[in-house]
Amino acid sequence: QVQLVESGGGLVQAGGSLRLSCAASARSYNRDYMGWFRQAPGKEREFVAVIGWSTSSTYYADSVKGRFTISRDNARNTVYLQMNSLKPEDTTVYYCADKRNSYAANYYQINEYLYWGQGDQVTVPS
Repeated sequence: QVQLVESGGGLVQAGGSLRLSCAASARSYNRDYMGWFRQAPGKEREFVAVIGWSTSSTYYADSVKGRFTISRDNARNTVYLQMNSLKPEDTTVYYCADKRNSYAANYYQINEYLYWGQGDQVTVPS
């Protein structure tokens, strides 16, 4: 069982920045990607970004491309989501997730992820 612990959320004014962190209790050689998703009340959870531990390959949702940057620190088993130019529509709960396999295919699909963090609230007032 892997535990994922998110931190760094909070309230920030529109145009501001936040950095989310996700610390994993363990990694596995056959699970090589970590992703970020978000879910607003009454809406489906949606893909935000994903990164490979060994390849550093990254993929982003169109809605955050150019504003958000995902990165990782392998030594700390930690993935980050740097969020710049935040907008009110970015307000929601953000989740990190551990992909169940070692390849990037279907990285945007929720069922591709085995372990999930508890979620971290980000609020950008309008």
